[in-house]
Parts: sequence; structure tokens; C-alpha cells
Amino acid sequence: MAKITKGFSMTVKERRYRRFSESFKREKVKEIIENRSTVSDICRVNEVSYTAVYHWINLYSNTNKPHRTIVEAKSDTTKILALQKKIADLERLIGQKQVQIDFQEKMIEIAEETYQVDIKKKFGTKP
Repeated sequence: MAKITKGFSMTVKERRYRRFSESFKREKVKEIIENRSTVSDICRVNEVSYTAVYHWINLYSNTNKPHRTIVEAKSDTTKILALQKKIADLERLIGQKQVQIDFQEKMIEIAEETYQVDIKKKFGTKP
């Protein structure tokens, strides 16, 4: 017994050995291009696979075929340069913060000497 695939009335063997004429294929492609029919409609009515219909479209359509656009990822060199720049920016920021900390500590020392007050309290020790 021949196997009938779901959605098709013909057996796999019957469908496998069919041949469509070039004029038939061109007519179906024309219907698709003119929006008189869809790919799924042609597949369903003629019991043809989607792959076959798209192959017909590629062969017989006169429209400009879409060009593939290849998007390249950033190269490793570009990434490394960007990361090195970021590291340099962060190191500069750390340097600026260290200068501010040193300045504040010096100001506290001067204030303690001038006013004879312990501004910087040491926590954790008993008086």
C-alpha cells in the first residue's frame, strides 16, 4: 500500500514522478508576482512542496532578486582598541578620585592641627 501524506490526495510515489511543463511553472510564478495567488494556494491546489514553488520563482521570475546583505561583526582589533580606550578613561577617573581623597585628607589634617579637634574619629576603639 502506498503512503499518502497528510494534506495530499496523491500518494508519495505519484507525486514524486510528476513533471510540470515550463509554461505551467511560468504561469504559476506570474500569478504569484501579480498577487492573484499565493505560494501556499499553489502548493495546496497542485500538491507541490513549498520548496518546489520557491525554486520556480527563482528560475522564472524577472524581478530583481534580493541581494543578501552580510553584516560583519566588529573585528577583534576594533574591540580591543575600544576596551583599551575604556580602560584609559577609567584609570584617569580613578586618578582624579585619588587626588580628591588625598586633598580631603590633607584638609582634615590641617583642620585638626589648627583647631585642636579630633575630626577623624576612630571607630571600634573604647575611649
